[in-house]
Amino acid sequence: MKTDNCKEDTGLEAMRHSAAHVMAEAVRSLFPDARFGIGPAIDNGFYYDFELPRALTPDDLPIISDRMQSIIKQNLPFNRRDVCKDEARRIMADQPYKLELLDEIVDNETITIYDQGDFADLCRGPHVVGTGDIKVFKLTSIAGAYWRGDEHRPMLQRIYGAAFTTQKDLDDYITQQEEAAKRDHRKLGREMEIFAFDDDIGPGLPLWLPNGGALIEEIEKLAKDIELRQGYVRVKTPHVTKETLFERSGHLPYYADSMYPPMELEGVRYYIKPMNCPMHHKIFASKPRSYRDLPVRLAEYGTCYRYEKSGELFGLMRVRSMQMNDSHIYCTEGQFEQEFMSVIRLYLEYFKIFDIDEYFMRFSTHGDSGLGKKYVNNPELWHKTEDMVRDVIKSNNIPFVEIPDEAAFYGPKIDVQIKSAIGREFTLATNQVDFAQAERFELEYTSESGVKERPIIIHRAPLSTHERLIGFLLEHYGGSFPIWLAPVQTVIIPVTDRHIAYAEGLDTKLKEIGARVKVDSRADRMNAKIREAQMSHVPCMLVVGDKEMESDTVSVRLRSGEQKNGLPFMDFIHALKMAIVDKTKDFRV
Repeated sequence: MKTDNCKEDTGLEAMRHSAAHVMAEAVRSLFPDARFGIGPAIDNGFYYDFELPRALTPDDLPIISDRMQSIIKQNLPFNRRDVCKDEARRIMADQPYKLELLDEIVDNETITIYDQGDFADLCRGPHVVGTGDIKVFKLTSIAGAYWRGDEHRPMLQRIYGAAFTTQKDLDDYITQQEEAAKRDHRKLGREMEIFAFDDDIGPGLPLWLPNGGALIEEIEKLAKDIELRQGYVRVKTPHVTKETLFERSGHLPYYADSMYPPMELEGVRYYIKPMNCPMHHKIFASKPRSYRDLPVRLAEYGTCYRYEKSGELFGLMRVRSMQMNDSHIYCTEGQFEQEFMSVIRLYLEYFKIFDIDEYFMRFSTHGDSGLGKKYVNNPELWHKTEDMVRDVIKSNNIPFVEIPDEAAFYGPKIDVQIKSAIGREFTLATNQVDFAQAERFELEYTSESGVKERPIIIHRAPLSTHERLIGFLLEHYGGSFPIWLAPVQTVIIPVTDRHIAYAEGLDTKLKEIGARVKVDSRADRMNAKIREAQMSHVPCMLVVGDKEMESDTVSVRLRSGEQKNGLPFMDFIHALKMAIVDKTKDFRV
C-alpha cells in the first residue's frame, strides 16, 4: 500500500470534489450509519448521494454546513492510498454501494482511497492539498436520486452544494439561481397553465392544456410556412408498427433500451414508434425515384415515444412522449453540401426569430470505437461521411467543436447547443447524416446515366420537439412570450357590467383576424384584473369603459408598462396584425 500527502491539484474542479468529501464526512458525523453513494464535482459545485435513517429537510443544511466549516478550519490533509481490491473491500466493508462499485473493477487494478482525518472514501481524485484549500461554498438543495439512475434501485438523498474561489462568484451564482428558479419552466408551465402531468397518465407523458396547445399550433404554423417555402412535403405515419420494421432499420439491437416493450397481437409483435425515420424511408420507397425527383424532403410533426428512465425525467426537457419537428432529406452526393447547409441556415433563421444569441455546433463522430456494438460496422463509410460533413462546415466557416464517440448509430451528426437567458444549456437542433439506412431499406434512384444509386439521407430536427422547445422558451422569455407567440395575446377588461357587450364585440372582431383573446367579465375590480393579466404574462390589456364605448376606441396597457388611451380600435387591430406577421419582439401601439 502506498500513502501520499495529496499534492495533485489546486484547481476549481478539485476544490469542488474535495468539498463533496468534506460534506460526506460532515454527514457521517451527524448520521454514523450513513451509507454513501457517489459525490462528484459538477458545474458550479458538487453533490453527494446518501442513504440515511431519516429524510433530510432544508433545516438540516445549515447544520451540515457548520460541520463542514469546522472540518475546513482544521485544514486536514487529503491523503491518497493505492490499495488492492481486497484491501479496498475491507476499508469499505460497511458501505454496500461502494462495494458494488468495487465489484465492477478488475481484480488486479490499483484502487485509490482518499483520507481526510479519520474519513476514508473510494475515489479516483484529484483533490486539493488540504481541507483549508476549500474556499467559499453554500449547500443549496436536497433532492431524491435513484442509485445509478435506475428507478428499480433504492432512492437516495442527494445534497447539492455550490463552491467558488471568491465570495463574489458565489453571490453572483446564487443570484443567478434565484432568477433561474423564477424562470423554471416547470413553475411557469404550471402558473401559466401550459402543461400538466398526472399520475393516472404516467410519468414523462405531458398533458398539453389549452394555452400549451396554442403555443404548439403557433410553432407548427411557423415551421410549416417555412418548410413549404423550402420545398418540403408533409407526410403522416402511424404510432405503432411491426417489429420487423425496426429489425430492418437496425434500431432494435442499437436502440432497444430506449423503446417501450413490444405488444403481441395475432402472433405479430408491434412496437410503439420511438422515431419516424423508418416509416419515412418506406414512403420514399413507395414508388420509383429518378435523379430528377431529388432532393425529396419529407416532413412530419410526428409523436414518438421513448422510455427514459424515471430518474432522468425532467419536466418537458426529458419526457417519454414527444412531438418532433422531424424531416428526412434524400439527395445525391452532389446535392449534399447544399442540402446540409440549408438545414444549418434554417437553424440560424429560427434562432433570429426566437432571439437566441448564444449557440455552438457539436460535430459528433464515431471515434473509431464501438463498431458493431454501438455503431454500424462500416469503417470506410464512417470516415467518408464524417469527412463530407467536416469539409462542408469548414468550407462554410461554421464554428464547431468535434466530439468523438457521440454519433448516431447510423452516422455522424451536428447537434446545436443553445443557452437560455439564465445560462442553462440545451441541445435543441440536430442535423444527422445517415449512410446505413438507404442500404438496409434498399432505397434507390435512377441516376442520369441510368444506373441505380443509393441516396444520402439527412435527418434534421431544427426545432427539436415541442416539449423541449417550449420548455426552453418558457425559461428563455421568463414566460413573457412575444405577442405573436403568447398563448393569450390580449385580455379585454370591461370597467363595469354595462361595458361587457362592447368588450364582447371587440373580442369577436379580434378572433376574426385569428387573435387569441379573452374577455375578463368577472366581478373583480379593474386593477385586480390588470394585475392578474400581468402576472399571467399577457402582452396586452384593453380596458374599455364609457369613453371607449362611445368613440369605438380602447385604452391599451402593455405588459411593458406602456399605456395609450383613446386608441381607435381599428388602429389596434392593424398594429396587432403587423406584429403577428412580422414576429415582432417588442409590441408597440
